Amino acid sequence: MSRNSLQSLITAIDQSLAQEKSASKPSRGGLVRSAKDGIIEIIGLPGLSLGEVLMIEEADARALVMNIEADGGLAVVLNNSQRVKEGQAATQSGATLSVPVGDEMLGRVVDPMGRSMDEGKPLSTKQMRPIEQIAPDVMSRSPVETPVQTGILAIDALIPIGRGQRELIIGDRQTGKTTIAIDTIINQKDQNMVCVYVAIGQRESKTAEVVRTLRDHGALDYTVVVSSGASSPAIMQFLAPYSGCAIAEHFLHQGKDVLVVYDDLSKHAVAYRELSLLLRTPPGREAYPGDVFYLHSRLLERAVKLDEKLGGGSITALPIVETQAGDVSAYIPTNVISITDGQIFLDTTLFYRGIRPAINVGISVSRVGSAAQTNIMKKTSGTTKLDLAQFNELAAFSQFASELDDSTKQQLTRGQRTVEALKQKAHKPLSLWKEVATLWAAKEGALDNVEPQEVRKFIELFLIHLETHEAELIDAIQKGQKLTDEVAAALKAAIKRFFQSN
Repeated sequence: MSRNSLQSLITAIDQSLAQEKSASKPSRGGLVRSAKDGIIEIIGLPGLSLGEVLMIEEADARALVMNIEADGGLAVVLNNSQRVKEGQAATQSGATLSVPVGDEMLGRVVDPMGRSMDEGKPLSTKQMRPIEQIAPDVMSRSPVETPVQTGILAIDALIPIGRGQRELIIGDRQTGKTTIAIDTIINQKDQNMVCVYVAIGQRESKTAEVVRTLRDHGALDYTVVVSSGASSPAIMQFLAPYSGCAIAEHFLHQGKDVLVVYDDLSKHAVAYRELSLLLRTPPGREAYPGDVFYLHSRLLERAVKLDEKLGGGSITALPIVETQAGDVSAYIPTNVISITDGQIFLDTTLFYRGIRPAINVGISVSRVGSAAQTNIMKKTSGTTKLDLAQFNELAAFSQFASELDDSTKQQLTRGQRTVEALKQKAHKPLSLWKEVATLWAAKEGALDNVEPQEVRKFIELFLIHLETHEAELIDAIQKGQKLTDEVAAALKAAIKRFFQSN
């Protein structure tokens, strides 16, 4: 038999099999065998797929398949769960769960199904994206090199975040985790960045406060808020981050840069644990199911810096995880730490000492590092992180020393002023030139003779002086973003002039 004849025969067999398969797969119907706690057991539907949506026409409800069995499976009801009864018919839709996406979602508060929750008009977008998507492969990605300016000096200088990075924000409750994320969103104004804030299991009052803060600072115009409150069903809390990521991917494939905040993944894991126990999944450590690592890895791996051939867009993920008594070795925190490209650890002790943001520089790290910093920030921050670590060590030992040599005293003085300089008020992000000027003043010793309690006031006056008298220097820092000899000389001269005028 010739090669062409063999190829024709193979093609004919393939077509015949495809026709037989499509003919033998009519729209089958199954039955709801049991319905309890929002979980339904389906029988009479072999061949179900995980993540498939089932239709229950009598109850006008949809259900998401989350467990497969020989003759059916277990599914979680997405809507009208109280109307779903035993004996009702369930049919396969053949589709996975999708969420509406589109530019008109900017400035809106939506639920995980993409329905509006604010007072605006109903959303009319027709574009849909599946909430579960395979993460881009290695060859689709490019290195993380462009910075995400958070406007928080301690982060931009010591723990830089790049576009396409996954940086975990971790700490006990009420230590300022959400504040860091919100300040980062506020600072993206005029930075060509779309933001998505996902509230998972939060109090509705807290989410409303976040929305109000974003609106007051003009940040809601480029932000989508996906909210699944503490009173919403566990399935909605489970779906919320995936919906937020799908909305972000819509903008990613337009070549835009997107920042996604997941607040927080601890509550997401708890919601998944609740669902898994109801679905009769065998419990593991801390009663979480065995695939709880995959729960977060398949979400966070979707953060990416795409290759220029694919549009060059990016998704930067800022997941938040809550710890108990600062225990970063607990199950969920260690899982997420191992997935992400670094973490910002917020320390309760620092917070109550008045050091805010309460970032523990010793534990916090960015695995992208200075690759995600501008030239001027890289050179200005220099050895600041190492100096602070040494200061903290010296400060601990100096409590037991009766006499200190001059070099140790100098190091303690400089470190103390640097700690004060890194303090920052909530919702007051700094532009690049302000960060550089503040760090330069601390690094060059301009604050050494200033009393610690006066450091913040001194810096504010110095920044006002620069804004009033040094417009060319500010312009050079903002536009050039490089620490040239001319910029360094101009900064030294500006500090000298400020001291002479004061």
